[in-house]
Amino acid sequence: MAVYPADDACPRCGGPASPAALADSGTLWTWTVQRYAPKSPPYQAPSGGFVPFALGYVELAEGIRVAAVLDVDDLDEIRIGMPLTVTAGDGVPRARPATGRTTGREEAS
Repeated sequence: MAVYPADDACPRCGGPASPAALADSGTLWTWTVQRYAPKSPPYQAPSGGFVPFALGYVELAEGIRVAAVLDVDDLDEIRIGMPLTVTAGDGVPRARPATGRTTGREEAS
């Protein structure tokens, strides 16, 4: 069983788990648009004020669904099944429409 984000223990049995590399691309499984600012704290509005943004689940080749902010130019262009490239760092992963082959990997356990 693989889960994201990586954890030291299996969520089913509590036994030990080890990190594994995941594909950095997948397809959009579902999505929604956040049209109002989240509660603060912990949310901190950017200097230009709140701008609506999309959140979605990206299904990776391994079958894992990763929640991510969708970095798209036009919210009206989002479609279930669209190919996306996922990047992770501090905070919530981000996904952009795929423009070609990528080689990065994400961590899961």
